[in-house]
Amino acid sequence: MDTLIMVGQLLLGLSILVGLHEGGHMLAAKLFGMRVEKFSIGFPPKIVGFKYGETEYSLGAIPLGGFVKISGMVDESMDTEQLASEPQPWEFRAKPAWQRLIVMLGGIIVNVITGIIIFIALTYDRGETYFSRDQVIEHGIVAYDIGQQIGFQDGDKVLEVNGHTYESLSDLSNADVLLSENGYYTVDRDGEIIKIEIPRGFINSFSNQEAMSNFIDIGVPFVVMESVKGTHAAKLGLQEGDKVLAVNGDKVRYFTDFQKKLEEYSSQQISLTYERNGEEKEGKIDVYEDGTIGVLVNPLIEPVRKSYSFNESIAKGTEKAFSVVIVNARALGKMFTGEVSTKNVSGPIGMAKIYGSSWDWVKFWSITGLISMILAFMNLLPIPALDGGHVVFLLYEMISGRSPSEKFLENAQKVGMVLLLALMIFAIGNDILKLFTGS
Repeated sequence: MDTLIMVGQLLLGLSILVGLHEGGHMLAAKLFGMRVEKFSIGFPPKIVGFKYGETEYSLGAIPLGGFVKISGMVDESMDTEQLASEPQPWEFRAKPAWQRLIVMLGGIIVNVITGIIIFIALTYDRGETYFSRDQVIEHGIVAYDIGQQIGFQDGDKVLEVNGHTYESLSDLSNADVLLSENGYYTVDRDGEIIKIEIPRGFINSFSNQEAMSNFIDIGVPFVVMESVKGTHAAKLGLQEGDKVLAVNGDKVRYFTDFQKKLEEYSSQQISLTYERNGEEKEGKIDVYEDGTIGVLVNPLIEPVRKSYSFNESIAKGTEKAFSVVIVNARALGKMFTGEVSTKNVSGPIGMAKIYGSSWDWVKFWSITGLISMILAFMNLLPIPALDGGHVVFLLYEMISGRSPSEKFLENAQKVGMVLLLALMIFAIGNDILKLFTGS
């Protein structure tokens, strides 16, 4: 069932985005009087379809893309028969270069607009929930394996990132920070100000969702909420408001410390030190095999919840949308230099895993908005067979006053298709490798 939910979300998200992208091309073409022969979500073989006017609309069996067939255009269909005759007024090749440029940019523009609208809507509807810089400084952090590898320790208070203040805990691990040149954290450790450098290529440590949760988190102080009736905690007499101080003499500061200690002494008896109404108490208690004692706890800090007006949401949502493009452009550049590993390239399996195995509409639209902006960016790359490749040839025509030959465009399209196929095989191969290695 989990797999079906992941696949279902991926197919729905891609179908929406591909339909809108190809719809952008189609509407622009029709606006300029070009004949659109086919509009398909998914690649052949065709599952279902119908014809309305001059256009055949269909749903393909391979759901990893789509296409629009415009008369008189060299595209992925490689249908060049009609190019042997004289251009007809309704054909792509018969129209001015500026009109053809708008048609080729139509899908990208629609994906950008879609991404912006999604981020604006989510910002307005949900606002933001986060642990603030002040809370991080007040309570300190918990350093997990990846955080410890670069020098973080439990209780560190992060003051700055790259010499600048930050707003929220998530700012400490966003892609912009992890991709920064000579990046570093400024930390207060027991009154001593130290510098923790971000290693070159550190972003490669975050190849999956699980890795992100293995970096750092805010330290959460806690008190007992209640002891579950009939459990070891109830037998000891732990009460609401009791504050756990130590396990077997080892100081407990955060809830994560408490969890680790209980797991360490599972199926054993421990000495538990706690405070009640300012008085320190101590008692013996058995730990269950699963590392629990039967107590519910109450965290002493709550995240900040921030709402935005509609006008504020427009600015904030647009900023979030374009930050996705900027980060991906930087990551792609660093991939060519070797700083970012090509193992981070994911295919459909990786995308499905990002959606997750539970159907959460907020998460669904967040990821769909993210993918919409990435699709716009990727399609703008100057690779033949992508929209960006057509844009480059059209700009050359507009600047030089002469267009590349149809034979050249046909061969460029073939090269582009081979490159895209190789990239897809590589991405799917990465997905399969990650499934077996767990990375």
